[in-house]
Amino acid sequence: MKQINWGIIGLGAVAFKFAEGFKLLDKAKLFGIASRDSNKLNKFQEKFEIDNNYCFNNYENLLENSNIDIVYIALPTSFHHEWISKCLEKGKKVLVEKPATMNSLEILDIKKNYFGKEIFFSEALMYMYHPQIKKTVELINEGEIGKLISMESSFGIDILTKKNFFGFKKKKKLNPENRIFNKKLGGGAILDLGCYPVSFSTFIASQISKINYDKTKVLNKKKEIGSTDVDLDSYIELCFENNFTSKVSASFTKNLGKKSKIIGTKGELCIKDTWLADPAIISIKNDISKQVKISSNKNIYSYEIDAMSQCILDGKKKIEFPSLTIDDIIGNMKILDKWLN
Repeated sequence: MKQINWGIIGLGAVAFKFAEGFKLLDKAKLFGIASRDSNKLNKFQEKFEIDNNYCFNNYENLLENSNIDIVYIALPTSFHHEWISKCLEKGKKVLVEKPATMNSLEILDIKKNYFGKEIFFSEALMYMYHPQIKKTVELINEGEIGKLISMESSFGIDILTKKNFFGFKKKKKLNPENRIFNKKLGGGAILDLGCYPVSFSTFIASQISKINYDKTKVLNKKKEIGSTDVDLDSYIELCFENNFTSKVSASFTKNLGKKSKIIGTKGELCIKDTWLADPAIISIKNDISKQVKISSNKNIYSYEIDAMSQCILDGKKKIEFPSLTIDDIIGNMKILDKWLN
């Protein structure tokens, strides 16, 4: 069986988690890696047993390698536009870590320059490929909660509170060198976490009718800005043209969890862990209450890698499910722009 050979540029924490997703896959192989940090390169090579000939200390050499079919860009967000462009210019298929770019102007530029050509491009929203999202859509389509009215979706982890020796809570100082607190690198809760509930909200709204992103209203914005000028705790309400609404939260200061609740005319559906599916449980409340447990025997990134690799093997330019288009990626980025500004 033919395998799709993957390369990764940028070997931070998310790249490490992504690389673990190749275990037990027969259609995809982690073939090459590139980092300007020799320590990261060596550790990655040893951990994932990458051939020395395909370990590069600059990104260009990886792009020049003809054996690599698709490149996963795991660099800080501020570098995404540049390296998406360079990958596409070299004829590489591309999966870029979320959010796709710093703003909608950058992703619009990608569409303008490359989408008239034969390319394969997607944004790494790994949660959408997990079976619990497909099951959620099936339950909605089966009428389990009736016609959709609204939803709530959040992603929040308190990463700024620590306990001292005596157990008292104390706020950490923000480190401007840390990517998530550095505005120039695309830091802040909105870009780092908010892209998840925003993308899920537009995805669910699109189950009613096609989304007009330009007519989607961003209301009741609330933001807490930290000492490094990035947002730490943020909230919005989305109002779609089809009258579906969504309350969206992202936080580095509150343990909001990873739940999503979708409300319909006959009841509600709640996903316990929307983003990592750990556990993968959907609760339904209508005339009766029940739980749907989804069996999951893979790393969450494995589903994304497997689906994209199969798509490439089949010669397709777009994945059938969740079938996000470049216009969906642009539309979600426009909402993030409105939230940020």
